[in-house]
Amino acid sequence: MSDSEAVPDEALVQTRERAAGAERVVVKAGTNSLTDAESNLDDGKLDKLVDDVADLLERGKEVILVSSGAIGAGQGRVDAETGTVEASQALSTVGQSLLMQRYTESFERYDRKIAQILITQTDLDDPERFTNFRNTVETLLDWGVVPIVNENDAVAIEEIQIGDNDMLSSSIAVGVEADLLVTLTDVDGVYTGNPKGDPDARKIEAVGRNYGAVQKAVEASSTDGFGGIVTKVEGARTVNEHGAPAVIAGSAEPDVLERIARAEPVGTIFLPVNGEYDD
Repeated sequence: MSDSEAVPDEALVQTRERAAGAERVVVKAGTNSLTDAESNLDDGKLDKLVDDVADLLERGKEVILVSSGAIGAGQGRVDAETGTVEASQALSTVGQSLLMQRYTESFERYDRKIAQILITQTDLDDPERFTNFRNTVETLLDWGVVPIVNENDAVAIEEIQIGDNDMLSSSIAVGVEADLLVTLTDVDGVYTGNPKGDPDARKIEAVGRNYGAVQKAVEASSTDGFGGIVTKVEGARTVNEHGAPAVIAGSAEPDVLERIARAEPVGTIFLPVNGEYDD
C-alpha cells in the first residue's frame, strides 16, 4: 500500500479519541479468543475477556458482548464424531449452557449480572423481531445487566459456515446504535498478509481511504472462511458506513479494552465514513 493511501495523523488521533469516548460498545469475541488448541473452552481466556469487559463497565460504559465459543464448549463435553454442520449445531446446544455458566461465574467476580440472548440474522432483518430484540437489550442495559449475544446455531448455520459471529456483531452494533465495535481475535490486528505464514506481513494501523487496498490484501491472504479476517474487515466497514469507528485487536493483548478507552494505539482502527478521509 502506498504512502498516499495512509490515514492522516489528525484523523487517526480524532478517531482514537472518539473510540475512547464511546458510551455504548459492542465487543465481539471470536472462537479462537475463547478456546484452546484442541478447540475446547479455555477458562483462562474467558476470564481474561471478562476482566477486559469489566474495565469498560467500571468506566461507566454500556457493553453488549457478542460471544462465540458454544461449539468449542460442547466439543469438550461430548465424545462423538464431529466435522459436519449438523454436528456443530448439536455441539452448540450442549456447549451454550456451559458457556453461560462460565460467564456467570466469571462476571460474579465483579458483582455483575449477565443475560443470554440467542438470535439469528433473520431476527435482526425482521422489523418486528428486531424491535423486540432492541427493547430487550435496552432494558437489560438500564438494569445494569450485561447482554451476552450468540447466534442460535441450532436453527441457523450462516455464522457456523462463515463469519464466526462477525456479520451478526456488526448488524447488532448498527441496530442498537453503538458508538464503537471492537472485534477481538487471536491476531493483534489486520495485516498486509497472513502473519502466521508470511514473515513480511506488516500490521495496518488504520483503515480509511485505503479500505479498497486493505480489502484486496486480506482477501488475497485469507486461507479460510470460518472466523477469517475477511468478514471481520467487512463487519468493521459496515459499522463505519453508519458513522461509528471500529477496532480489530488481539484478545490476548494486556488490558486491550482499557487501552482503547485511553485512546492508545491498539490493533487496527477503522475510521467512520464521512467523506473527508474516505473514498
